[in-house]
Formats: sequence, structure tokens, C-alpha cells
Amino acid sequence: MFFWQFIVNLKSKSSKLLSYIIVGTCTAILTMLLGWNPQPSIANNPSKDLTDLVPTQSLPNSPSTLFQNGKQLYHAGQYAKAIASWQQALNIYMKQGDRLNRAIVLNNLALASQQLGQWHDADRTIAMSLEILKSEPQQEKLLAQALNIQGSIQLIQGKAQEALTIWQMATASYEQVGDKDGAMRSKINQSQAMRALGLYPKAKSLLQQVQIELREQPDSSLKASSLLNLGDTLQRSGELEDAKVVLQESLAIAKQINNPAIIANTLLSLGNTTYRLQQPAEAIGYYQQAINTATAPILKLQAQLNLLRLQIDTQQSESTQLLLTAIQTQLPNLPPSRDSVYAKVNFVQSLTKLNLPSSNRQAAAQILAIAAQQAKDMGDPRSESYALGYLGELYEQNLQYSEAQQLTEKALILAQTNNASDMSYRWQWQLGRVFKSKGENSKAIAAYSEAVNTLASIRGDLVSSNADIQFSFRDSVEPVYRQLVALLLMHEDGKPVSQENLKSARTVIESLQVAELDNFFKEACLTNLATQVDEVDPQAAVIYPIVLPNSLEVVVSLPDRSLQHYTRKISQPNLENLLRKLRRSLRRTSLETEIQEVSQEVYSLLIGKEMESLLVSNQIKTLAFVLDGSLRNLPMAVLHDGQHYLMEKYNLAIAPGLQLIDPQPIKRQQLKVFIGGLSKETQNFKALPNVEREIQQIANLVSTQVPLLNETFISESIQDQISKNPFRVVHLATHGEFSSNAEKTFILTWNSRLGIKQLGDLLQTRNQDSRNPIELLVLSACKSAKGDNRAALGLAGVAVRSGARSTIASLWSVEDSATATLMENLYQQLATFDITKAESLRNAQISLLKKPQFTHPFYWAPFVLVGNWL
Repeated sequence: MFFWQFIVNLKSKSSKLLSYIIVGTCTAILTMLLGWNPQPSIANNPSKDLTDLVPTQSLPNSPSTLFQNGKQLYHAGQYAKAIASWQQALNIYMKQGDRLNRAIVLNNLALASQQLGQWHDADRTIAMSLEILKSEPQQEKLLAQALNIQGSIQLIQGKAQEALTIWQMATASYEQVGDKDGAMRSKINQSQAMRALGLYPKAKSLLQQVQIELREQPDSSLKASSLLNLGDTLQRSGELEDAKVVLQESLAIAKQINNPAIIANTLLSLGNTTYRLQQPAEAIGYYQQAINTATAPILKLQAQLNLLRLQIDTQQSESTQLLLTAIQTQLPNLPPSRDSVYAKVNFVQSLTKLNLPSSNRQAAAQILAIAAQQAKDMGDPRSESYALGYLGELYEQNLQYSEAQQLTEKALILAQTNNASDMSYRWQWQLGRVFKSKGENSKAIAAYSEAVNTLASIRGDLVSSNADIQFSFRDSVEPVYRQLVALLLMHEDGKPVSQENLKSARTVIESLQVAELDNFFKEACLTNLATQVDEVDPQAAVIYPIVLPNSLEVVVSLPDRSLQHYTRKISQPNLENLLRKLRRSLRRTSLETEIQEVSQEVYSLLIGKEMESLLVSNQIKTLAFVLDGSLRNLPMAVLHDGQHYLMEKYNLAIAPGLQLIDPQPIKRQQLKVFIGGLSKETQNFKALPNVEREIQQIANLVSTQVPLLNETFISESIQDQISKNPFRVVHLATHGEFSSNAEKTFILTWNSRLGIKQLGDLLQTRNQDSRNPIELLVLSACKSAKGDNRAALGLAGVAVRSGARSTIASLWSVEDSATATLMENLYQQLATFDITKAESLRNAQISLLKKPQFTHPFYWAPFVLVGNWL
């Protein structure tokens, strides 16, 4: 049982595990949960906020001596001991009636309580300090410092708006006494709150204002720190290349003024940025420099730990072994602190990736047991939960499920008692795995369901607090949903899956779709509408294919609200190979017989004869697919039943999830269409000569302004037209690319690329009546990025972010004469007939199919309708 007894012995040493009532912050804990340690920005480092006493004579056992001892303990990370020393100083100052020094000690006590997660004590002490300082009219600067501390306490408790308001007050106080540097530090802190609120443009704008104020000043630590914060903001908002440039500027200034702390922090941040840019060689260089530069042992160790993770990921076995040894020798010498607990767990996480033999697992367990004990001794329940939870995972990996369960439950109690939802989901997920391994499926489903509910409650924090979390979404978030779906769809005792479980599985997979898009955007910006299929269309069925390791599960939602379930026994690797084969066959040079042969295999998996009979008996006319994984990169239109393509039998649509559908039919008054595009070569993209024909034909069919073509097709002109006119349809005939990376998803204008967020902002700038949103966005020359099996996330992202009810786009580049022909027919359908958008697209595709030169699926299959199909 290796170190289980060690933990059992720890249990008797503390009876106050449930006495700490705290609110967790996603940024710090989730970063550590994933073994990734980006450094906090210098300007927001609490140790920099420690305030000094009004000068008094320092004597042995005097309050000033106790105060200085407390500062030393604080800087060593021994926060509980620092509190004890400061509390003694506070008691003496209270007896002496020294209100000013009492307020200063209270400031620092609040900081130490914050470090221990004791938010009630932190709130109480900083409020007492502020009460004193507000009655001292000559102490505006001390008041500003206290407000800065109060703001950081509010932010860590998740009260970002309150923190922002307090830091704005601190800025005003600094400005009142003419302390420009203090005011700028408070503005930097304001940017932290703005980032927590998802207000990245505002945070960036504020930091750029600080840069303007600092530009004419000589190089200083404040200038370097503000650039470091700006770089962090850019990194978190996904602007990695810009972040790299700004961080390099910060590094240059820090080197010029010889500030080792900022140099080391910036090097570490550059390492993390270049790692996310998939530039491992550069990242290794920055981490090595951070290691060589850092004077603080813990900062050096954090750089080594990140470097270790990178080396393991890139399979650099020889250098990995050397670094493992170097780190292992440092761990025992770390003084007890939260950082040292995190470092130990981070190290064990890296060890477990190396498939350790039993003896090394025992050593790893001992490291975690010591970390848990240190956290308990420090009175830090969050750190204790963190260490215990990962110790539970180690027992799970060792197949010791009873011990794993006990440790995980203990970690979960600590996390829940302290409102640390960001950790709770992790331990709920772990409990679910343990129960499943023990064959206790009902308990496993309950634990997994709690994990999914917890993830839903912290969705905004997951994606907006820390950009590094995006990096591990597929490893640390997505599996929770998929494993729960697998449990819900299990056939127990040969019985069919219950309607209750089918409904739960549908809800979970819908939630995963939302979480994936949030992760794609790097912000929680989606609203769940929870629309029922029969409320959308009484002649539509929604099909949910769910990819699991050993099967493809298909759930069908019918208009009568009943759900059907089909299990297709195929491994995920075999399914991926089949889907790749079909996608490759859709080249223009492939034989149609070759395409049909492969597409029949996919058809039998997704539809099959049994489901086909069900669809016919329910008089289904429209199929809406909520696609999963690599299925998103395939057009469902090309599926073949041996006689017909699916598009020939049904109207088809792709739904990012019914939670994201706005179930409104297109309004049939005369369509007013914005039209723009490129026919000439620009920015190294080839000419699209048939675009002029396409634009002219559409303009002849519908009401429009003068189309914006080539040199006039720029963002300023687009915004000008869209902001002034109530267009129902926006048609963009231009190059574009969809990618699983939002930064690489764009629409081409004459002189620039419109990113997904810029396009969304531009389309929603008009002074629009909320009753008349954009009905349809048409992107007629875009394609999915090659080699990206999740590129269609970009298409779904554009569809959601644009604000349009529906989007029509192509999954690959089609000859522009075929596109022009299809688009002409599409607008004839939309303008003339009282039919749905899905049927209009289907009719346009069939018309193309019937033309001898365009019968090949290459020409008509890639056009898909995403969103509302009515």
C-alpha cells in the first residue's frame, strides 16, 4: 500500500480541516492543476504591496522588530508565522494607541491572510485599516496602498467588478497626492480585473495608455513591469505574436536597468508564449535563460519545471533525466510555502508522464504526502486539497481504488468547503473514474454529472482567466464530458438505454459543443437557449453522432421528443481512418464510384437502414447534425445509401448544438443583401475571376447597395454600409480560412485579414433593430485549413460570432464558376419561393448536380448550412 499509511497518520494531526471558508480563484489553481506555471505580473505581486511602518526606534521585542520579522517570514512564504509575528506587533500598537502603525500592520496582515486563502480574515483586517486611514486626511498615499490590497483580495474572491471599482478609487487617491507611479501601478491592477471580466480590449487599451504615459520617461522597473503586464494580456487574449514582441521589449528594458526579478519573470513568460506558439526551441532557450537569471529559488524551480514538461512533451530523454535530477535535489530544501507545494505536485505530474516503475511511484507518493502535510501545517486547505487530490490520482494509477477514493473524497471536501470549484471538478471527475473502475456505475454517473455541472458554473473562468488553460482543454476538460456520455449510453444487463439517460447524454454532448466553442473563442460568450427540436421544426430530426474510444454512438432526436439510440462498433482510430479516406476521395480527380463506395460505409454508421426507416415513418424532411470530432470536416450531403446522396433526399443543416439555435424562419419580404468580394489577386491570394459574375447575378435578383469589389472591399467601407442599412443577408465572395485556432480563422479583404472577432464586431456594428438581425451570412470562397481535423470549429465559430441566424459556407475551395452558378440559384430560391434556407441550399445543390460539368461531388458537396435551417 506504499504511502497510504503515511497519509492515515497525517489525519490525526489536524481537526480544523473544515474551518477555512474561502473562495478559490480559477487562474492560480487551474494553472497549477495543469502543471503549467506562468508567473503573475510583477505589478500585481502581493509581496510588492507590503507597507512599511512610520519610522520608530527598533529595539529587541519592540513592535517594529516584530514587524520586520514578519516581513522576512512573509517573503520566505511562511505566511502563518508572519501573521503570528504581525499580530504581536498589532497588539502592542493597539495598547500604545498608535493608530497609523496599527493600520500599516493591518494592511500586511490582510496580505498574509490573502496568501493563505483566509478571505474572511483578509476582508476584516483590510476594512479595519481603511476605517483608520479614511479618518487620517494626511495619509492619502497609505489609503491608496490599502485600497490596492483590498482590490487584490476582492479579485481573488472572484469579485472582479468590485476589485475594478476599488482600484479606480486607488488610482484617484494616488493622483490626488501626485504619485504618478502609484497611479500607473493601480491602472495596471485595473487591467487585471478587466481581464477577469473578459474585457480584453479595455485591459489592452488601459495598458497602452500607461505605455504612452511612460514612453517619454527613462527606462524603469515600472515601464518594464507595465510591458510585462501588457504582454500577459495579449497572450491571454490569444494575440501571441504581439505578446512576444511586447515581452521582448520588456526584457530589453529590464536588462538595461539590470532588474533580475523582472528579467527572470519576463523570460519565463516568453518561454510560455513561445511554447504556445509551437516554437519549442525558442521556449527552451527562454526557460534556460530564466533558470540562469532567477535569484529567487522558487522562480528558478518554476522555470525548470516548465522546461521539464516541454522536454517530456518533445521526448528529449537525455536532457530530461539531467533536469529531473537537478529538480529532485532542490525539492527537499524548499521552505514550506504554497509555491513549494505546487512545485512538488508539478514535479510528480511530470514524473507520471514517464511511466514510472513501482519504486519511483513510491518516491512520488512520498513527495505528495510531504506536500500535503506541509499544506496542512501552514493552514492552507487549498494547497492541501491540491496535493491530496493528486496523491489520490497516483493511487488510482496504481489500481488501489479504495485508497484513491478516500484521498479524493478528502480533497473534494477541502475544495468544496473552501468554494474552490476550479479544483472540485477535478476531484469529482477523479471520483467518477474510481467508481467506474470499481463497477459502481450509478455512483460514477453521479460524480461525473457533478463534475460537468461544476465545469458549467466556472466556464467563464476556465476560458477567460488563463489562456494557458486553452492549451490543455482536450486533456483536462473534454474527457469529462465524453466519459460521462460513455457511462450514460452503456447497455446494462442487455437492456436498451433509458430515455432519461439518452436525454442526459444529449444534454452533456450539447454542453461539450458550447464548451468547445468557448475554448475556441478564449472567452465565455455563448448563451444557452435550450431549444427543443419540435419547437424548431416539426419535420426535422436532430442527429448526434458521438465519437468514443471503441464505438460511434448515434442519438436521434425526433419531433415527438422521443430519442433513439444506435451503437456502431468501431474503434476511434478505425473511424478516423475511414473519415480521412472519404475526405481524400472528394478530390476533383477521384472517380464518383470511389467516393460512393467509401461514403456508403460512413452512411451505414451515421444513418443505416434501421434509422432510415424511422425517418421515413416520421415524415422527416430535414436532418440537422450536431457533429463531433473529425465528422465536422465532412459534408453530410455526400453520404450515399447505394442509390442516392443524402442531399437528394433531405434538407441538411449543421447545428453547433440546439442550445445555440435561434428558431426563427427567414422573413419573406424583399431581401436586402450586402454584397462584397474580391476578384483580383491580392496579398498572395489568387484571383477569383468569376466573383464579378457572381456579384452581378445576385445584385440582379435582390435589393442591394452598390457592391464593394476589390479595392473598395475594405473593413471601413464594409462597416460604413452595414452600420447604415438593415441588411437581412450578408454575402462575402472572398478567400477565407477556417481553423481550430481562432487566430488563424479569417476572411480576406483587399488590404487585410478580418479575424473572427473583428468580423463579428464589424457585422454587429449596425444600429440594428433586435427584431431584424442578419438572417444569413454567406461565405462563398472559404475553405478549411489543411491538416486540421478540427478546422470546422472555425466555421462554427464564425457562424456563432457573426450574430447571423444562419451561415452558408464551403468546406473547401471550389472552382469559382461552379460557386457562381450555385449562388445564383440559391438567391433565386430565397427570393422567389416560400421555403426554408436548408431547402433553398438543397435545391441549389441539386441544380448544380444536374449540370454535366458539375455532377462530381467536389463541386456541390462542400456547401453547408450552419445554424438555423428554417
